[in-house]
Amino acid sequence: MFKKILIANRGEIALRVIRTCKEMGIKTVAVYSKADEESLHVRFADEAVCIGPAPSSESYLKISNIISAAEITNADAIHPGYGFLSENARFSKICGEHNIKFIGASPEMIEKMGDKATAKATMKEAGVPCVPGSEGVIEDFETCKKLAKETGYPVMLKASAGGGGKGMRAVWKEEHLEEAWESARKESKAAFGNDDMYMEKLIEEPRHIEIQIVGDSTGKACHLSERDCSIQRRHQKLTEETPSPFMTKKLREDMGKAAVKAAEYIQYEGAGTVEFLVDKHRNFYFMEMNTRIQVEHPITEQVIDFDLIREQILVAAGVPISGKHYTPNLHSIECRINAEDPYNNFRPSPGRITTLHAPGGHGVRLDTHVYAGYIIPPNYDSMIAKLITTAQTRDEAINKMKRALDEFVIEGIKTTIPFHRQLMDHPDYVKGNYTTAFMNDWKMNEVPEEE
Repeated sequence: MFKKILIANRGEIALRVIRTCKEMGIKTVAVYSKADEESLHVRFADEAVCIGPAPSSESYLKISNIISAAEITNADAIHPGYGFLSENARFSKICGEHNIKFIGASPEMIEKMGDKATAKATMKEAGVPCVPGSEGVIEDFETCKKLAKETGYPVMLKASAGGGGKGMRAVWKEEHLEEAWESARKESKAAFGNDDMYMEKLIEEPRHIEIQIVGDSTGKACHLSERDCSIQRRHQKLTEETPSPFMTKKLREDMGKAAVKAAEYIQYEGAGTVEFLVDKHRNFYFMEMNTRIQVEHPITEQVIDFDLIREQILVAAGVPISGKHYTPNLHSIECRINAEDPYNNFRPSPGRITTLHAPGGHGVRLDTHVYAGYIIPPNYDSMIAKLITTAQTRDEAINKMKRALDEFVIEGIKTTIPFHRQLMDHPDYVKGNYTTAFMNDWKMNEVPEEE
């Protein structure tokens, strides 16, 4: 087992990893930018190393600085969390070259599954259902035009190196294709330094349902059931739940088998997520694979009583998985609390938190790195907390979430707490009747008078 793990991340996920390491008797090293000096992950790690100024490019994305921090603290493993370098093949490779275990996918695995066009081709070979579309990267616009006609409108253009909704364009008619092609490539180039595009048939009324998997060094994999991530704004998830209200026993069995088949075909090692689009007829199609821990992993942990970070560390240390497939016996919902103003088009709201009162009680979990007096820097993702409620039934989990959101007080900045509170009362959400288009027509109720 590892003696010391460096967490190459910040915020709540860094603190989350530190907690499990402490429970396993493993020493921890936090790295931080100058903007994060007062963050809780710095306070609770056994050691902390400043790796640069506020910009991510000079700190959390600076591989040389992170490797130096690992070497001077004698860390024998690095946990990358999610985002930043978690799916960076070069970082995984450099860790190996310095005899530091990367707690995540191998460089080959990241390259194979990180490029979406390559991942789709690999999944087709494995016999996993895929969305109709291009076989790989589209060479030029004329090829794009021809493919769109063959696939049939509507189509979705996607950046091959994409993520977080960047470089994606839905196209309903041929006359809009060229403009979408140019703007998607431009956005992809700016975001990822790569303008390769591929195309898929646009699945109408889709749900975004992902299967959590874990694979070990023997090539064996298991699944830990599904998460429904369909409530999204601009392709960014806002809330997730498990089990999915759209799920049937047969669909879970079929999707679970497909996800395990995908993982075992590529001999995947570590925790990962196989993501699917599911149409209104419950046909499912492979979308992508995330070769890392997900933001929304806590709801899976809650419904099956399982520490996914612990499992990641054990698998990285060579411990084989049990091979058991899991079915949720509770219901869990996660609301991502962002420092954004939902009454003002979700505009970011960095600044000092003057007051914070955390919700509590049975079945309430709060993952956060903030506290009263903490200054939220403007340099990073706006998520500041994840509020998770777990209960025997979906209705009970929703009612528990309403109560927890009412208790959750954050002053000094704007947050998405009011949005989530309104969402929990929305008739379609309460019925479980939602798709990825749910937020397209969302309008907040009036700002309460006390605000």
